[in-house]
Amino acid sequence: MVVIARDRASERPYEIALRADDVTLDWAALDDALNRVVNALGALDLGAARRVAVFAENAVETVLAHLGGLLAGVSTVPVNFHLNAEETAYILADSQSVAVFTGPENLQRAVEAAAIAGVPNVIGWRCADAPIAWEQWLAAASNAEPSSDVRPLPNLMYTSGTTGFPKGVDLAPQMFAGGRTIDEHIAVLQQGPFAQLGTHMVVGPMYHTGPLSGMRTLAAGVPTVVIGKFDAERVLRVIDMYRPESTVMVPTHFKRLLELDATVRARYDVSSMKLMSHTGAVCPIDVKKRMIEWFGPILRDAYGATEVGTICTIDSVAWMTHPGSVGQCIPPFTRAIVVDETGAEVPPGVEGKLYFEDSTGRGIVYPNDPQKTAASHLRPGVFTIGEMGYVTPDGFVYLTDRFSDMIVSGGANIYPAEAESVIITHPKVSDVAVIGVPDADFGEAVRALVVPLDPSDPPTADELIGLCRSKLAGFKCPRTVEIVTTVGRNAMGKINKRALRAPYWH
Repeated sequence: MVVIARDRASERPYEIALRADDVTLDWAALDDALNRVVNALGALDLGAARRVAVFAENAVETVLAHLGGLLAGVSTVPVNFHLNAEETAYILADSQSVAVFTGPENLQRAVEAAAIAGVPNVIGWRCADAPIAWEQWLAAASNAEPSSDVRPLPNLMYTSGTTGFPKGVDLAPQMFAGGRTIDEHIAVLQQGPFAQLGTHMVVGPMYHTGPLSGMRTLAAGVPTVVIGKFDAERVLRVIDMYRPESTVMVPTHFKRLLELDATVRARYDVSSMKLMSHTGAVCPIDVKKRMIEWFGPILRDAYGATEVGTICTIDSVAWMTHPGSVGQCIPPFTRAIVVDETGAEVPPGVEGKLYFEDSTGRGIVYPNDPQKTAASHLRPGVFTIGEMGYVTPDGFVYLTDRFSDMIVSGGANIYPAEAESVIITHPKVSDVAVIGVPDADFGEAVRALVVPLDPSDPPTADELIGLCRSKLAGFKCPRTVEIVTTVGRNAMGKINKRALRAPYWH
């Protein structure tokens, strides 16, 4: 990257390499900044794990922290910037991070989390009271070009488990360019689909795999524009002004764009866009049709999970003949397998539990949780991400439900056990089940089904939602509460979440 930035500075001295809000860096400034980040990281005691966390909203500095870590042979840990201090501390400790990078919006929580987890370095940008000021940290570092003869390390991503504790997973090999050296890594990055196009636009938060992967195209020499908080009209304005050609979004972004008044949408020229990859949740058929009508046949669904990367893809042309499908398997995944409750494979067109075959034999790996790793596999190399569906004879995959408990709301994965473990502590609650119910804006919304200890004196929704918000990030908390007589636990104490969801999805 450093060499690419230097070369781009020579070839295109006036081109902006990185833009976020009102901050811009040309290639020469980017080269200087990345050199300093790499050299400054090299001066830290990184420990055996060589990990640092990035707990910050989208910004130029967020990009520099992630890319600087990559070039220094450091694994950066993206932390959801909505998390509270205790939730963040768990990730810092579990990942063995030796530093946390943060911005002004998250500084206080970052400092608290670092104190709880025993992390010695909190580096904050544009923060007058940061323990270590980013600006001074960089200024004190050398801008000499560092060695590229280091092994790039994948991000450690955190995905929640049914126990309520996040599980760390290395960024899947399919989503990480790998290589023995930085030079080899960049050479692979330059072969990626985004690297074949012009400016890339980062829309989603960079604690998600898609935006992170798009951001890394900067290392391949592709100018990048980063949007902070999502605003539909602002996205159109950015496209009109800076002419990006590729991006990654989630269906909720599409819905927000389509909700703009037609006269507003007509103000902006979006013809520069050539590839819009979408992920995070199944896109409603009507929403996708309208997006294709507006932007043209440039949408590509990337279906998968943090643990394994993209499993299936489908472009707009194929989707129009297979509406609603998430596509066909792509290497290293060879086929989708649907099984019944006994584990026996069912014929094409029959709904069942959806598994995928990985030709590498890897499947899903949770480094610190072998039991969860084993539970995700039907047999070695055949894994599930917890969904129901069916497959056509020609291999197109359709999703119909999930047999895991996970809720996907606005592209964010939410695990009910976290809210359930909080709500059950309320003195008026006897039992609780948290499920996802249909939501026009986010696909799913979190609802708590609560059995009161005394039916004549149940807890209020405000009490329970407030309790959750005092313990958890807001997006994990129920938006609605329903008082019920039972959540249907069986003799083994288990709940059939699919049965609980069914009336709402009928």
